[in-house]
Amino acid sequence: MKWRKLGCVYTPTPLHPLLQSHVTNPLPVWLTDDVYRVFYSGRDAQKRSSVGYIDLDIVTQKVVAVHPQPVFTYGPEGSYYAAGLSIGGCYTVGDTRYMLFMGWQNPPDGRWRGDIGRLIVSADLHTLTLADETPLIGVNATDPVSLSYPWVLGDAAHGYRMWYGSTHTWDGGNGEMIHAIHQATSVDGEHWDFHGLAVPFARGVAQAFSRPTVIGNDRDGYDMWFSYRSGTGQTYRIGYASSEDGVSWRLRLDEVGIDVSDTGWDSDMIEYPYVLDHKGVKYMLYNGNGYGASGFGLAICD
Repeated sequence: MKWRKLGCVYTPTPLHPLLQSHVTNPLPVWLTDDVYRVFYSGRDAQKRSSVGYIDLDIVTQKVVAVHPQPVFTYGPEGSYYAAGLSIGGCYTVGDTRYMLFMGWQNPPDGRWRGDIGRLIVSADLHTLTLADETPLIGVNATDPVSLSYPWVLGDAAHGYRMWYGSTHTWDGGNGEMIHAIHQATSVDGEHWDFHGLAVPFARGVAQAFSRPTVIGNDRDGYDMWFSYRSGTGQTYRIGYASSEDGVSWRLRLDEVGIDVSDTGWDSDMIEYPYVLDHKGVKYMLYNGNGYGASGFGLAICD
């Protein structure tokens, strides 16, 4: 697999007090023709993230429109997303499209933590509303510490599968957390059964994962991209894993086909990939330096 970089397509500019910096976790939703509405998590001066969007022609790599205000903001004090939202992927139940997110909490007397929530996406892709006052998935017996970045595939006829991040420990013995990709299943997209570890991790190689993006099916197999840290002090890189059945995964970091650039906006780190198929071509949106502070770019699979 080889990804050809097309460059940085959008750099954040201060648009609103809640969207002063960062365009993290780009999430494209098809709008019309070659244009996608790309949602992202932007930050205020206190680093609390809210959701904004731009419209992007994915073929010409031209920004068609920039929405100047957030479409959903971090929550009130005491809520499970009071410190911000990091968006994952979308899935549909019946006629309702949901956008999944990691809700951040940053209590003054302890470590930050995350739970999984979801937003309802309006038909015109302009309005996001909170679907649940409590997390869709909070910490539980399988995931007792912290959760992150959910991704769901499936439908009502065949059931739903979720892959998401789960913290095993804040220190894996080398100063880096072990935050692995777990899996869950659901018949209806509402109630979930948890199955623990999906993608194997390796201390000192890949032990802090984030934001899985998965494409595939039971017939052709599954491909997953994600970002990871090794625990050696290296910043985020994009990784790859594959599975025949979506349950048992093989870590294939040496086959990802994309790395940091020698110079420029993504020369220090690359992370938070989102892979989609548009007219038979695979595109990857991803962040670069500073966890989205330098913008997001586009790559095409050759």
